[in-house]
Amino acid sequence: MVLKRGFFLLLGCLALALGLLGIVLPLLPTVPFILLAAFCFARSSERLHHWLMNHPWFSDALLQWQEKRAMRPTLKKKAMWLTGLSFCISIAIVPIVWVKFLLLLMALGLLWYLKSIPEID
Repeated sequence: MVLKRGFFLLLGCLALALGLLGIVLPLLPTVPFILLAAFCFARSSERLHHWLMNHPWFSDALLQWQEKRAMRPTLKKKAMWLTGLSFCISIAIVPIVWVKFLLLLMALGLLWYLKSIPEID
């Protein structure tokens, strides 16, 4: 049990760090990492989960996702645009053709998933 909590705590801290980096680095997504951090903290640290769920930057989106499994249209569009942009830059930079193809498939899958998320009125 302690090992499981420790694993989720470590994964949550890593996800939170990557999510925070994603705020300033356009190639790194923020939303999936913050959602993962909330998931992990809910299973490992009540204090960190409460902090994240009440944080002024993240609380609105996290509570909407938790209660309605939906996003605001502006956040969804921003996530889709930044995802598309970051994958386009990655595909342009990578010299290996099969990696470019793999990145394209990943981008299409992620964009399809983001598009399928319901929007809040």
